[in-house]
Amino acid sequence: MPKTLDINGKSLSVEAAPDTPLLWVLRDELGLTGAKYGCGIAQCGACTVHLNGVAVRSCQTPIAALDGVKVTTIEGLEGVHPLQTAWLEADVPQCGYCQSGQIMSAAALLAHTPNPTDAEIDAAMNGNICRCGCYQRVRAAIKLAAAQGPATKSASATV
Repeated sequence: MPKTLDINGKSLSVEAAPDTPLLWVLRDELGLTGAKYGCGIAQCGACTVHLNGVAVRSCQTPIAALDGVKVTTIEGLEGVHPLQTAWLEADVPQCGYCQSGQIMSAAALLAHTPNPTDAEIDAAMNGNICRCGCYQRVRAAIKLAAAQGPATKSASATV
């Protein structure tokens, strides 16, 4: 049965069972591959997206739970988001696998806490695993983005 989802500001119809995880719909049905499969049990953060502005793990979010919910993926951060610029300035990227999940968690943090403390950054980023160990650079990038001012980019990018 078709299911209509609000993804990155667009209403999209998908064919998937109600218990299908959002991650697989994004990647396999819609071709939005920014969210990555890491662990499948919502522990690593590689699949992080926003649901109504809140960072969640898409690998454990069934599409049946998305009625009236606005989903934003890394592809939905219109243009170049301040965090993406800060990520490069702070030399965060290594292997890159966790990066979209890290940025999505950080974007949710900055949307609600524009000038976070180290403790707030650590709490918001807890559960985003980086096998390259770039945690200090991630924190530095979040501080750089916060110093640039509020991120005004919306989820209006095209799919």
